[in-house]
Amino acid sequence: MSVADLRSQLPEYAKDLKLNLDSVLSEAGAPGLNKAQIAMVALGSAFSARYKPLTEAIAAFAAEHATPEQLTAAKGSAAIMGMNNIYYRFQHLVSHPEYETIPAKLRMNVIGAYKGDAKNDFELVSLAVSAVNGCGMCIDSHDKVLRDGGISVQAIQSAVRIASVIHAVAVVLEQADAAG
Repeated sequence: MSVADLRSQLPEYAKDLKLNLDSVLSEAGAPGLNKAQIAMVALGSAFSARYKPLTEAIAAFAAEHATPEQLTAAKGSAAIMGMNNIYYRFQHLVSHPEYETIPAKLRMNVIGAYKGDAKNDFELVSLAVSAVNGCGMCIDSHDKVLRDGGISVQAIQSAVRIASVIHAVAVVLEQADAAG
């Protein structure tokens, strides 16, 4: 199934999502990002949205615009953020200060595996996935790394816009499936 097929399945009440989906998956609609970055952010966001038909459609779209290495980085980012967003959101929200002094003791080697432009791309996906998962501590951390890496605020906002639309599409389509 393609992105266009999924878009056609969106109900009329989600017309804005149909329009936004086309927009955010284009360079004109995602200022500051190139096509590969758009594909990576969309793929990581689809993984975190957990709706298989959307993930498959976005994976096909992403394969047209990003290298296999970039796709692996996007998946790795979604995987590690799935863990980190839970852990660090807990650490941020829990009121007992002792938790901040205890090491996480969670392996996160993939975060340091990328350098230069590849690092920025990985961080864009990590920020988008962290936004979907609602981890403010991770959002702040990835935003800082991206800005320190020379990524514009506009590009960062574009990544989060992609994540928001992908997530909303997943929710609507999953509920439409459930309603039969």
